[in-house]
Amino acid sequence: MPDSGRLTGVDPADDLARAPQRRLRKLVFSPLLRRILLVNALPLGLLVAALLYLDTYQDGLIDAEAASLRVQAQVFAGAIGESATSIEDPERPVLVPDLARPLLRRLVEPTPFAQARLYDPDGELVADSRVITGPGGAVTTEPLPPPPPQRGPFAAAVVAAYETVMALLPRGTSFPTIPGDGEWTPDIRPLLAAAAAGQAAPQVRRTEDGRLVVSVAVPALRNRDVVGIVLLTREAREVDEALFQVRMTIIAAFGLALALTVALSFYLSTTIARPLLRLARAAERMREGRGRRGHVRPSLRTRRDEIGALAQALDESAAALWARMDAIERFAADVAHEIKNPLTSIRSAIETLRRVQDPERQQRLLAVIAEDVQRLDRLISDISDASRVDTELARTVTERVDVAPILATLADIHETTREPHGPRIVLEAPENGLVVNGVEGRLVQVFRNLIGNAVSFSPPDGTIRLIGRRAGGVVEVAVEDEGPGIPEAKLEHIFERFYSERPKGERFGAHSGLGLSISRQIVEALHGRITAENRRDDSGAVIGARFVVRLPAA
Repeated sequence: MPDSGRLTGVDPADDLARAPQRRLRKLVFSPLLRRILLVNALPLGLLVAALLYLDTYQDGLIDAEAASLRVQAQVFAGAIGESATSIEDPERPVLVPDLARPLLRRLVEPTPFAQARLYDPDGELVADSRVITGPGGAVTTEPLPPPPPQRGPFAAAVVAAYETVMALLPRGTSFPTIPGDGEWTPDIRPLLAAAAAGQAAPQVRRTEDGRLVVSVAVPALRNRDVVGIVLLTREAREVDEALFQVRMTIIAAFGLALALTVALSFYLSTTIARPLLRLARAAERMREGRGRRGHVRPSLRTRRDEIGALAQALDESAAALWARMDAIERFAADVAHEIKNPLTSIRSAIETLRRVQDPERQQRLLAVIAEDVQRLDRLISDISDASRVDTELARTVTERVDVAPILATLADIHETTREPHGPRIVLEAPENGLVVNGVEGRLVQVFRNLIGNAVSFSPPDGTIRLIGRRAGGVVEVAVEDEGPGIPEAKLEHIFERFYSERPKGERFGAHSGLGLSISRQIVEALHGRITAENRRDDSGAVIGARFVVRLPAA
């Protein structure tokens, strides 16, 4: 594969850049969220729409009843003005009570549940349709119409409950109540002036037993003069009956919505609550250490909603936890092994030193002990650093860091301290603009590890290329050397702890095998990736190694 100097693997970088957008789409278009919103909004929407509709419907019925009653009262007033007045003085027509009383009664007779009263312009009662004058001047008063037949207990309970609820609502319409022994017709005196001008508003009231009563007052005219005022009152049974039918329809709709809500609640219980309980039991079994994985049912893991995502995350978390525990055990075993080797060498050297009398051999043994102590010190420092990386990065708040100046500084430091015939660094990066979210000190540690690794494997007077660039939503940094490359079988293992592929001629113990492992910990903690590959010429021969760090751009 020819070496073109380009960085490969852009697709994973694009995935990193698009990850937040995918999470936002999943949140907005969540199927579980749509189900919950639908279940909660449906009954409430039906109830509110029904209440608003009934309030408007009731007002419309009452307005229509009042308009009909006013037309009827105007007919009565016109008949009385023409037929029950005296015009002996054309300038001042007056009512004739003896003519007005029977006429008013005959006019009201065809209208059931109605009562009419006639007043003179001063507000004195002249005639009442319920008052009958019999033979010999006897006066009798007809009773008010009886209440409508009682509805069944269920209907009565529904009406009572509905009225109670409507009274609590801000839009609930309430009307004055007529006392049990009170008259249907209201007091004319407050309405006198407006009634004489034909501008009196309808009066809507309810009796104590719940009947709706509407009253209107209109003037009786003769030659455009007000000779009296007709007050017509009627029980609006049709309005109450229509309202009752609508109420029953609303109650039925609400009952249907309630049943639908209960059914959907049971559905959500089976799709949310029970799966969550199963996940809780699976988590409990995992906590108790019964098995490494497989406690989350496949039916939960394959669901395409939040429950499925949670089940998958729980299963993967369990697997990751056990893998982490295995890694800790391996790490502890590797640490013990790595520490045991220099300790064994030190102990052997000390035991030999006690028996050796030759000063020259003693000095060589002391040198061995010093090198092993130095190796132990480096090993313990790297082990401590490796164990702190994850915890430190979890506590540290990331900030915007420009990688370009870091690369330039590291290149300058290397060139300033470069030993004779040591490899030189060629920087190929902009002066700024490679901004990522990270921790500056740890990013410096990553790039120093990679540069140090490249220096170790570079030939005398070799060249190390330090490349930095932005590719889409990702910042890429590559370190290329001219060393022997990486064995193909080891490409996946060089980032493991205590892996150390030492260059020829390097003093044993100069590397602990933790540098690349720590670098990978840091990069992955910052949501990036680090990879290794071999550089090849046109003939396919290995001409060096390349390490690439990819971090999401800020």
